[in-house]
Amino acid sequence: MSTSEVPVPYVEPWLRGDYADVPAIGRAVLHALDLAVDDLTKWTAGLKDAQLHAQPLGLTSIAFHLRHIARSTDRLLSYAEGKQLSDDQLAALKSEKSGDETLGMLLADVEFSFVNAADRIRVLATANFDTPRYVGRKQLPTSIGGALIHVADHTQRHVGQVVTTTKVLRALET
Repeated sequence: MSTSEVPVPYVEPWLRGDYADVPAIGRAVLHALDLAVDDLTKWTAGLKDAQLHAQPLGLTSIAFHLRHIARSTDRLLSYAEGKQLSDDQLAALKSEKSGDETLGMLLADVEFSFVNAADRIRVLATANFDTPRYVGRKQLPTSIGGALIHVADHTQRHVGQVVTTTKVLRALET
């Protein structure tokens, strides 16, 4: 996975030639996670810990989004693997809205989550993407491919929220 340093000149992950050994869908998901680390590192640089927990104009805090990115990746991959959530995963879900972590701690959690996710994604990328999977207590239908793609799009959605909230916080400072 990507380190905390963004390469200069910047080349987006999908153009770096990484993960050539991983089938295309899995490679795209890994690239999305690398892009997430790059963007989160860039946009949160210099934020104070108090800003991470602020809710400017009623927006959800950056801290929540960072916690959610790390934990939801694990949950979504569990569904892709055909598992239901463990008691630990359910407890982590319930605790996502609060915490007093520092920026360093939150970014480290995201990166740790993505490093752990990489091996799981590599295995899933060789599976039949149409294999049925079921999400949550209601057992909503999806597939291995659907769950994998959702890891990427869900992560990027929350990265976008981090970028937007960071911009709002910085605009309010001026």
